[in-house]
Amino acid sequence: MKKKLKISLIIVLSLLVFITIILFVLFINELRTLKSLKQIDNYGMYQMTYYGDYGFDDFLEQGASSDKDIEEFVTKRLLKGIPIKFNVTDSGCTAFVTKNENEDIIFARNFDFIYAPSMQLYTNPLNGYASVSTVNLAFAGYSEDNLPTKGVSFNNFLTLAAPYLPFDGMNEKGVAIALLAVPEVQLRNDENKITLNTTTAIRLVLDKASNVDEAIELLKNYNIYFSGDIYCHYLIADSTGKSVIVEYYDNDLQVVATDKEYQVASNFIAYNGLNIGEGYTEFDRYDRVINKIEDSNNSLNMNDTINLLNDVGVYGENGIDKLQWSVIYNLSNMSGEIWAHRNENNTMDFELK
Repeated sequence: MKKKLKISLIIVLSLLVFITIILFVLFINELRTLKSLKQIDNYGMYQMTYYGDYGFDDFLEQGASSDKDIEEFVTKRLLKGIPIKFNVTDSGCTAFVTKNENEDIIFARNFDFIYAPSMQLYTNPLNGYASVSTVNLAFAGYSEDNLPTKGVSFNNFLTLAAPYLPFDGMNEKGVAIALLAVPEVQLRNDENKITLNTTTAIRLVLDKASNVDEAIELLKNYNIYFSGDIYCHYLIADSTGKSVIVEYYDNDLQVVATDKEYQVASNFIAYNGLNIGEGYTEFDRYDRVINKIEDSNNSLNMNDTINLLNDVGVYGENGIDKLQWSVIYNLSNMSGEIWAHRNENNTMDFELK
């Protein structure tokens, strides 16, 4: 009897070891990714490296006509069946492209929002360019009362959806892109094109574009819908200094170029000089950035840029600070700085290798 129990125990333990090995092999990239997650600011800013294939090429073959479609794809492909619900809210942002004192091209942006934990995400797809991007974790359901925790945990599993949720970023070719909310768009979809949403359009540019012109052509190949009906336009720049604002108006993709050595974007439609705004501070912020750049002869050092971003960050009703994160991408040497909630005392250097 004892011998049979011993044999049974050995069999059970062997099965458990076998199952553990299989699970480890199946989830090794997910485990490595979650293990890389770390908090870099107490306000709720994190950093993570995504290991393995996040299936974006497969996603581009089918696209998504609604947030539900993306939720289902991410749930099946990345979250192993754990459901995710996108949480989209309006935002006000400022972004600009200029040069620093070394003539490097810099791309800077504020993201103004209700409380939004954020993540600096590093990706390196096999069939695409390496990039660093900033993800709004509120979009994945995290909040001030529900933040990722230290280590590999069930609560952190939704962070695996991060490659599909970038709000700005820079790739290894020196292409940067950021979304900014606008009051309206005018769209006409082509039934022969795949449809992307607000954030997967950014992932498309980061993974596949080596310059601004390629980014424009890539976006032209797809329809777009805006998650939560929060309309956006995009500021895009590359390491040559070329920059454009991409907007969706007059039922087409419109490109707003500039004849200056800098470009500024805020929360208004710039196409054809329409200047359709939201009625808040978008024009004041826009003018303040231009005045600072021109007063500095289109040469902002790091301290100037940090102070400018903090200066034009949005305050809401009752003086509530809505500036969630600021980031500066150096498109000439693939480096930058990021910080949360106007906290210039905790800016973090980074480099895209």
